[in-house]
Amino acid sequence: MLSVEGLEAGYGRARVLFGISVTVEAGRLVCVMGRNGVGKTTLLNTIMGVLPATGGSVTFDGKDVTRLRPDERVRLGMGYVPQGHETFPQLSVMGNLMVTLEASAHRDQGAVEEALEVFPRLKPLLKRPAGFLSGGQQQQLAMARALVTRPKLLILDEPTEGIQPSIIMEIEEAIERLHATGLAMLLVEQYLDLALRLADGFVILDAGRVAHSGAAEELHGEHVHRLLAV
Repeated sequence: MLSVEGLEAGYGRARVLFGISVTVEAGRLVCVMGRNGVGKTTLLNTIMGVLPATGGSVTFDGKDVTRLRPDERVRLGMGYVPQGHETFPQLSVMGNLMVTLEASAHRDQGAVEEALEVFPRLKPLLKRPAGFLSGGQQQQLAMARALVTRPKLLILDEPTEGIQPSIIMEIEEAIERLHATGLAMLLVEQYLDLALRLADGFVILDAGRVAHSGAAEELHGEHVHRLLAV
């Protein structure tokens, strides 16, 4: 599904990623973890083409996408929910979903209805401007927008960050539900307990390199806890 090999990237002369390799097999959920500032968001942005790779490769569904634009990757089936609950604040909830649908490869109205089934809290808010939603509601809308594209792989950057506990539970339930349908996911998450409940496998970054990776069961190890300790 997704194969990242020897990925390198940075900002100007500052390198952030040093030969990162990550694999997400079809139907699997892989969690990327690590302390703040180790390159997690940079990794996702490079996988999606938001930030150009300076070395290595990104292969998705058998196709080398390393040099493709972000919109081209989305059309191939990569869905991305960046950090920060990104929406179009001046548009209504439905407007956000429809704009995304119009830009998608399929333009199937049923995809909007399916996304709203995953996040039913949004249904009574369809006419409300996204800028007037709570942080948790905006995060749900951001995820729903990604689902409207009918992705084969959903990439999430800390979807529970800064969210009230009740909404965190709903987001976790949504991720579990999507995972159960066979949707592959790459998830950046800070909460170890949540990763333990959701992930099939994990990758821990440290200083822009893969420090440890393995099956979810290994997240209980002392070595893992040391790598995640603040």
